[in-house]
Amino acid sequence: MKIAEIFYSIQGEGTLAGVPSVFIRSSGCNLRCSWCDTPYTSWNPEGVDMTVPEILEKVREFSATHAVVTGGEPLIARDIAALTQTLRQAGMHITIETAGTVFSPVQCDLMSISPKLANSTPAGPWAIQHDKLRIKIDVLKRLMDLCDYQLKFVVSAPGDMEEIHDIVSRTNAETGKVILMPEGTDPARLREKAVWLAELCKSQHYRYGPRLHVDIWGDRRGV
Repeated sequence: MKIAEIFYSIQGEGTLAGVPSVFIRSSGCNLRCSWCDTPYTSWNPEGVDMTVPEILEKVREFSATHAVVTGGEPLIARDIAALTQTLRQAGMHITIETAGTVFSPVQCDLMSISPKLANSTPAGPWAIQHDKLRIKIDVLKRLMDLCDYQLKFVVSAPGDMEEIHDIVSRTNAETGKVILMPEGTDPARLREKAVWLAELCKSQHYRYGPRLHVDIWGDRRGV
């Protein structure tokens, strides 16, 4: 499978924020988000082909007990199921980070699903395909049934709440597993949006999700 990078850091988002983890980032995506923070895995996919044993060898260089398989969209990656099975055999806690548009019978402990809202639709030739693919309710439900889950939404404006409510209702998601994160790739932008987003979380009983890696390191790769 094509791998953009493998690195050791702390989990920056979701219920496991702050947990030291090894990140396995696949390259390739079926979406093209306008605000994508990893364009080197989607708009201009980079990386090298690695076998599952090669990936495991690299992962073992770190002392992590938690593995985060991310992308791009890892569930479209070749050998993704075999990779997660190998990580399971190695005794690792596995988080899968996905947009929730495709299903694969992977091994995981936490399915971290980030459905893409209308705020993600880009201008230009990718708009129609992106908008057609970005929400697949049946796929979301299947992934949520596979293991423990969280739904992470990237919020650009208060008006995004209507679409979030609709997705939560149609998937029967537990309110306590819904996390709202401010859109942005620099600490100042995140803080500005956090002020009103935290109030929305309080009123709607959703969780506010910080982006620790951005707060600590800014918009950098490998962190």
